[in-house]
Amino acid sequence: MAAVSAETVSLNNKGVVSIVKRADPDRLRLIFLKYASIEKNGEHFMTPVDFVQGFLGLYKEPNYNPTTVQLLGNILDTSKDGLISFPEFHAFEGLLCQPDALYRAAFQLFDTNGSGFVTHDEFEEIVGYTTLHEKIPFDFKGEFMRLHFGDNRKRTVSYTEFSQVLHDFHEEHAVQAFRRYDKKKIGTITPLDFNDIMISVKSHLLTESVKQNLVAATEGHMVTFPYFMAFNSLLNNMELVKRIYLNFTNGNMNQEVTKEEFLYAAQQISALTPMEVEILFQLSGFLHQQTGRVIYHDLEKIASQRYAKILFRPFAEVKAVESAADRNVSIQILESVYRFFLGSIGGAAGATMVYPIDLVKTRMQNQRTGSYIGELMYQNSFDCASKVIRHEGFMGLYRGLLPQLVGVCPEKAIKLTVNDLVRDKIMTESGNIPLWGEILAGACAGGSQVMFTNPLEIVKIRLQVAGELAAVGSKVRAWGVIRELGLRGLYKGSRACFLRDIPFSAIYFPVYAHTKLAMADESGHNGPLSLLASAFIAGVPAAYLVTPADVIKTRLQVQARQGQTTYSGVIDAFGKIIREEGLAAFFKGGPARVFRSSPQFGFTLLTYEILQRLFYVDFGGRPPQGSEVTVPIQPSEKRSEHPDHIGGYKLARAVFSGMESKFGLFLPRYRLPGSNELL
Repeated sequence: MAAVSAETVSLNNKGVVSIVKRADPDRLRLIFLKYASIEKNGEHFMTPVDFVQGFLGLYKEPNYNPTTVQLLGNILDTSKDGLISFPEFHAFEGLLCQPDALYRAAFQLFDTNGSGFVTHDEFEEIVGYTTLHEKIPFDFKGEFMRLHFGDNRKRTVSYTEFSQVLHDFHEEHAVQAFRRYDKKKIGTITPLDFNDIMISVKSHLLTESVKQNLVAATEGHMVTFPYFMAFNSLLNNMELVKRIYLNFTNGNMNQEVTKEEFLYAAQQISALTPMEVEILFQLSGFLHQQTGRVIYHDLEKIASQRYAKILFRPFAEVKAVESAADRNVSIQILESVYRFFLGSIGGAAGATMVYPIDLVKTRMQNQRTGSYIGELMYQNSFDCASKVIRHEGFMGLYRGLLPQLVGVCPEKAIKLTVNDLVRDKIMTESGNIPLWGEILAGACAGGSQVMFTNPLEIVKIRLQVAGELAAVGSKVRAWGVIRELGLRGLYKGSRACFLRDIPFSAIYFPVYAHTKLAMADESGHNGPLSLLASAFIAGVPAAYLVTPADVIKTRLQVQARQGQTTYSGVIDAFGKIIREEGLAAFFKGGPARVFRSSPQFGFTLLTYEILQRLFYVDFGGRPPQGSEVTVPIQPSEKRSEHPDHIGGYKLARAVFSGMESKFGLFLPRYRLPGSNELL
């Protein structure tokens, strides 16, 4: 057996990539001894029953089929003495870590004598034992077997050859089944015959949705052989179909694609035939709605082997509803509470990361030019930062952080929650949202946050500029500022806050959504770096373009010192700043605002989306674009959580299940009571 590295990429039966570390041999030996029931000459061994039923926990029903258990145990038993030694147990753990574990396990299932080759008789024995052969017998005397095993059936096939034989076998079986049902030899079968063949021979390629619509898809017409072959070819190539779609839409999973557009895109990548495309849209119409268009979700309903990039393995997964139909008002409220909580954490993380930049921005914006002697304290943002550290210490850069955190949590939380909520309401069934809807959602989000933003910002700003007043006799504290201002004073400058926050969010969220889409990988997924970069890029125009409103807000909220100009409102401040300082004054601190807002929202949204992936809750709606966590698979197909399943054995159950769902090698699970006959 080929050597296996300590950390190897493996695939489960649905194609999900997993990184698997080899188990420690000493710990693996202890687990082996726990399940081994046979001792010979001082050595311990497992029986197939020990391994399959005891260790893996499979086929434990009272009427289980013992022959099936024996065959599965024989996969490990390379010496074919009926027992599994520790070296064999250890070697199979290594096999499970290999990227072609499914094919290797299937090969060892067929290699019943352990010769390293598969003979004609071995192939016939295993295939003849499957439930597939029982439903529609395979012709072992036909041309297929002659080509692969020779006229005299004496040729043996190696592992690599076997992988191709196994692949071609299902296509041949389907063709033989069509011939069997085509009793009149006219090249057509009935829709019911078509349904029987697909359920029997190709069930491993069919989703439940497709199974329920096989007859309907034929529209009551006789099924021709070309249609039959095109249907099977389409099922075999659904991952290619997905790639064609994603390539055409640049990763946008919600873009509707017409038949003509898809056919054009298919010809640029592959040889997908017009008939296959016709069947694809026909199926999509039955599974979703007859719009003449498809979206990625339609393809997911057709594809049985669903590939997905696991960006973060969730710490917790909760299914709040069984289906989208159960998504009532209370569930939607619960979803908003969930988003609010995660948004609070994201907002706190983002604010902490960039608070020193925010302090510098505030002091630069409050600095006024004119005749006031000694007023020009800072030459630029870097000079401001260095003087703060020199005169107030490093922690001076975090002056006013606590009230900022108290306010930024609900502020960012309600902004993110309202934006998501409004987008959900405007979004069409296919997942599309018009540009005006994105702008409206952002504007609503910006307006909703002011009730939290204004009071906390006015306190924060008073604390941030307090360090400039060297003559202050007592330390300025947040509670003192609140008592001095009162409830009405806490909302001073709120109009300017609206003028700043509504345009900011109306620009920011649409730009972020489109930038994230543009930076997604070829499968439409966003990693941490693309999320951070998208949020940073979106913050640049949004932050800089609303700087004038931010300057006015700052001037209104900061307590003017003796000799400084005072302002009675937004219009008054605008006029006086223009007359006294010129147009350039409206962009004071603009670069600092960009360098603060862009990374702040970058870290806020990065934290928000990662938390949604790490603590995933399915509320029956749509997950954030590009943040799919995993693919829906059966419990038996998931990586095992059994404490004794370590290393490659975490994938053992998935591999055994995969031989059925990927290759269609369904072995009889039960036997008739009181009989050795198979069901």
